[in-house]
Amino acid sequence: MSGRRKICVIVNSRANYGRVKSVMRAVTDHPDLQLQLIIGASALLYRFGNVRDHIASDGFEAQATVHSIVEGETPTTMAKSTGIAIIELATQFDNLKPDVVLTVADRFETLATAVAASYMNIPLAHTQGGEVTGSIDESVRHAVTKLSHIHFPATRQAGEYLVRMGEAPDTVHFTGCPSIDLIAGIDMKLPPDIFTRYLGVGAAIDAAKPYLVVLQHPVTTEYGQGFAQINETLRAVESIGMQTAWLWPNVDAGSDDVSKGLRMYREHNNPSWLHLYRNFAPEDYARLINNAACLVGNSSSGLREGAYLGVPVVNIGTRQQGREHGANVVYTAHAAAEIAAAIRKQVAHGRFPSSQMFGTGDSGRKIADILASATFRIQKRLAYA
Repeated sequence: MSGRRKICVIVNSRANYGRVKSVMRAVTDHPDLQLQLIIGASALLYRFGNVRDHIASDGFEAQATVHSIVEGETPTTMAKSTGIAIIELATQFDNLKPDVVLTVADRFETLATAVAASYMNIPLAHTQGGEVTGSIDESVRHAVTKLSHIHFPATRQAGEYLVRMGEAPDTVHFTGCPSIDLIAGIDMKLPPDIFTRYLGVGAAIDAAKPYLVVLQHPVTTEYGQGFAQINETLRAVESIGMQTAWLWPNVDAGSDDVSKGLRMYREHNNPSWLHLYRNFAPEDYARLINNAACLVGNSSSGLREGAYLGVPVVNIGTRQQGREHGANVVYTAHAAAEIAAAIRKQVAHGRFPSSQMFGTGDSGRKIADILASATFRIQKRLAYA
């Protein structure tokens, strides 16, 4: 045990878990690696899906938990939550003494992980760097890149961008996105009990009939507009009249505005087509969108998993602005008529060809193998040719 390299992974949200689960499995199975798991932030909170339960049911044991979320979902509470996470993660890193810390993508919790690890001279590995999007995620992602010592971009273009940002080419390894691993080798048929097993509230959904999936998060750089934005989407989906599985937004600033819009709509209208869910296990979420007539909202899953699955997607607003995507995605503004027209177009089109721009299903194994043999230079330097 003592001879194995200790890889510390932090799971902070439901999306984060889906993005790193296959890496956790590959690290666990690797003879030269030892997994250290920290669960934190919204992954510990019931109203955001209590991801800790899914992690436990998958057989992973956490070495530590970090409670860092300041309630309120405002820009101020996001900043404070980031600060608390830095403090708490520094304590856990001091206790666990990992050889490498692995952080995922672009959330504020990711930034906290990167700051704590880099200041403690712990090699930092980063997945999904080099991508282009909207919101504060764009800035956070690139800040984490500059703090990281080894990079696992999800696309070839993202890898090229990392090198152009001054990262040493020998630290950039195109591996694809680990979320693709979860869907590449499983039965994608819709479980007949999926709509009842995950409870939620609202009208019953018949798995034998067409349905929509909606997942729309707040846009932190458009804080204060979430209530109006979600109401545009509600009006659009209402006009379609198709039964809809609608997932709760994440913990970012503005989440309360989005969730308020959803609660008010349901309470005032008691719609016969809407069912609200907190969360699905990563594999079941993939099955859910795979069998949907269309995925609507602004989740990156429509561009990542959706591209691989060929699921029709309507992406709303600026949260994914500029991100690579397949032919399955149509972009719209926050305008009900435009959203509804796009949904009708995508539903009528049906499935799209599968794209492997985000990987082929072996990312976790590739990342684990590289982590087992990599050498790290703690002292970073710009590496422009």
